[in-house]
Amino acid sequence: MSRRVGLWVDHNRAVIVTLDQEDVTVKTVESGAGRRVRLSGGSRSRTPYGPQDVASDSKRQAKYEKHLTEYYRSLIDVIRDADELYIFGPGEAKKELHREIEKVKPLRGKVVAVDTTDKMTEPQISVAVKSFFGKR
Repeated sequence: MSRRVGLWVDHNRAVIVTLDQEDVTVKTVESGAGRRVRLSGGSRSRTPYGPQDVASDSKRQAKYEKHLTEYYRSLIDVIRDADELYIFGPGEAKKELHREIEKVKPLRGKVVAVDTTDKMTEPQISVAVKSFFGKR
């Protein structure tokens, strides 16, 4: 029987539900990517008594995107042996993860669906994955 994996993902965490014959495994992975990134360096403000550390927004955004890419790669390491993948969740994270998965040759073409859903609890995610693969 094939190994089916459902993945609910947003920028803060991912819940991975693996269906392997009769076994159901649920794993949560935290991204650790907060919107507030403290950068070292920067420059001193030109005004007296101004902020001491001014970092550019482009550096902050680049660091956040790098962190998300590392997060997606860690998720790919967990789901590498899947035969079928179902990705769902709110926001853009699911599409970003799908693009990263398509770059990995062994996983290319194994994503069967990418759906938009709301925030969900772990039991709701498990039920959604079971019902999705139950229909197939």
